[in-house]
Amino acid sequence: MSGVGLQRPSGFRAWLTAASLAIVALLAASTSALAARCADVHTTPAEDAGAAHRATLCLLNQQRAAHGLRPLRSNDALASAARGHSRDMVRRSFFDHTAPGNVTFVDRIRRARYSPRGSWSVGENLAWGSGNLSEPASIVAGWMRSPGHRSNILNGRFRSIGLGIARGVPVDASAAMARSGATFTTDFGSS
Repeated sequence: MSGVGLQRPSGFRAWLTAASLAIVALLAASTSALAARCADVHTTPAEDAGAAHRATLCLLNQQRAAHGLRPLRSNDALASAARGHSRDMVRRSFFDHTAPGNVTFVDRIRRARYSPRGSWSVGENLAWGSGNLSEPASIVAGWMRSPGHRSNILNGRFRSIGLGIARGVPVDASAAMARSGATFTTDFGSS
């Protein structure tokens, strides 16, 4: 046998696997503990859209509280932009921060009349899922595992949020998947 390789001590793979499983278990326990403090985290938007909306906002604010950050306040203009984008993605079967016609999320937020005084910043998270993957607990857990999405959620400059949840998925799918699915948009703002 020839070649160059890195030698690992015997048992390294088992240790690495055990360590990885322990980290996953800690993350799951942390997410479960946070979820226990919010109602309806396992309610899909297809079952009760209002409950799913409240649960998603609760989970996001619990993540922020766990990191010493202020809760996000709902903002009507950001909510309008987020709702419109989720609905548009489902209706036109695309999944992107930029809508067909090169309309960016900043364009959409400005069109919704989000205009705080002075300088401001915005961010956006997207997600979709069907069945139990459309539950607020699954959506927020997925965002928290993604560095970019997590960064928006835990950005201390963001004070406001607009949450838009549309029933349906932004891709061609079976009728059952489309009925049980939901598309989420969160637009974050600094005022």
